[in-house]
Amino acid sequence: MGRRRLGRRFGWLWTAYAVSAYGSGLGFGALPLIAVLALHAGPAEVSALSAVGPAVGALIAVPLAPWVEFRHKRPVMIAMDLTRCAVMATVPVAYFFGWLGFVQLLVVSAVVAAAKIAFSAAGGAYLKALVPPDDLLVANARFESTNWSSLAVGPPLGGAAIGLFGPVTTVVADALSYLFSALCLTAIRGREGAPHPTGKGTVRAGGLLDGWRHIMGHPGLRALYLNNLLVSGLIMATEPLLAVLLLRRLGFPPWQYALAFAAPCIGGLIGSRLARRTVARHGRDRVIRSVGTLRAVWLIGLVFVRPGVVGLLTVMAVQLAIVINMSLYTPVLATYRLEHTPAHLVARTLSAWSIGQQASVAVLTALAGLLADATGPRTALTAAGLLVLTTPLLLPAAARETAGRWT
Repeated sequence: MGRRRLGRRFGWLWTAYAVSAYGSGLGFGALPLIAVLALHAGPAEVSALSAVGPAVGALIAVPLAPWVEFRHKRPVMIAMDLTRCAVMATVPVAYFFGWLGFVQLLVVSAVVAAAKIAFSAAGGAYLKALVPPDDLLVANARFESTNWSSLAVGPPLGGAAIGLFGPVTTVVADALSYLFSALCLTAIRGREGAPHPTGKGTVRAGGLLDGWRHIMGHPGLRALYLNNLLVSGLIMATEPLLAVLLLRRLGFPPWQYALAFAAPCIGGLIGSRLARRTVARHGRDRVIRSVGTLRAVWLIGLVFVRPGVVGLLTVMAVQLAIVINMSLYTPVLATYRLEHTPAHLVARTLSAWSIGQQASVAVLTALAGLLADATGPRTALTAAGLLVLTTPLLLPAAARETAGRWT
C-alpha cells in the first residue's frame, strides 16, 4: 500500500507540528523538573504547578474560542507559537539572573496552556478545511505518530542535556521550536478561506458556550467527551506523582526518569500506524469500545514500581501498554470529532474539548497531589489506577452512537 499524499500545504503544516512537538519532547516535564531540581519543590508544589497553571490557562482560553473561530486560522496559529516562544524564554533568563521563582513557573504554565488550546483549536479547523474528509484519519494518524516519536526521542536527549548543561536547557530548546514552527506556518502558500460565520449569522453573548452545547447535545460526542475527561485527567495526574516517587523517593537519576517515559513512546508509532487499517478491518464501533477500554486498564501497574532495574522496567511496560492503545484510539476519536462538528463550530468545539480536558487534568492532579502529600505518592497512584478502571462504562453508549453515523 502506497503512502497517501496529502499535498504541499499539509506538508508544511505537518512540519510545523513536528518541529514544535520535538521541541516539547525535549522539554517534556521541564517545569516540574525545574521545580524539583532547582527550587526543591515537594509533592504538593509540583502537583500545584501541574494543576493550577493549566487550570488558569483553561479559563483564559474560554473567551479566546470565539475569537479564534471568526479569524483566519493560520495567523492565529502563528501568534500562539510566538506567544509560547516569548513566555518560555523568560524562564532561562530569570534562572540566569537568579530571579526564578515558583510563581513565575505558574504564570508561564498558564500562558502556555492557554496558547496551546487556542493553537490546537485553530489547527483543527485549518486541517478540516485543508484535507479532504476521506483523508482526515490519515492526517490525524500522522500527527499522532509524530507526537509519540517526539516523545520517544526528546526526553532522553532532554535528560542528558539537563545533566550536562543545567535544568533550563530544554526550556530554551522548547522556546526555539515554537519560533521555527511559526516560520513553517508562514511558508504555507495559498489563500485561506474566509472565516465561517455562525450558523445563525450572529455572534451571541452565549457564543462562548456554543462548543459545549454542541458536544453535550450530540450523544456520541458527549459520551466520548466525558470518558476522555476522566481517562486523560487520571493518567496525567500520575505524572507529578511519578516524578516525586522516582526522583526523590526511589532515587532514580533524571536520565532514567526520562527513559522510563521516552522508550515506551515507540509504541505510539505502532498504534498510530495501525489506526487506519484497524478501523477498516474491525470498524470504528469496535475500535472505540475495545481500544478505549484497553487504554484504561494498565495504570494500576504503576503501584508496583520498586527501586532499580525491575522498577524501571515496570514503569516502561505500563507506559508502553497505555501508549499503544492511546495512539490507536486518539486519531479515530479526533476524526470522529471533526466529522461530527459543523465547520462554523469547529474551533469552539475543539476549544471546549481542550478546556474541559485541561480542567479535568488540573482538578484531578491537584487532588492527587493533596492525597500524595497526606498519604504518599504510592497511595495516590493506587487511587488513580482504581478510578480509571471505571471509565470504560461510558464507552458502550458512545460506540453505539458511532455505529451508522460515521460518514
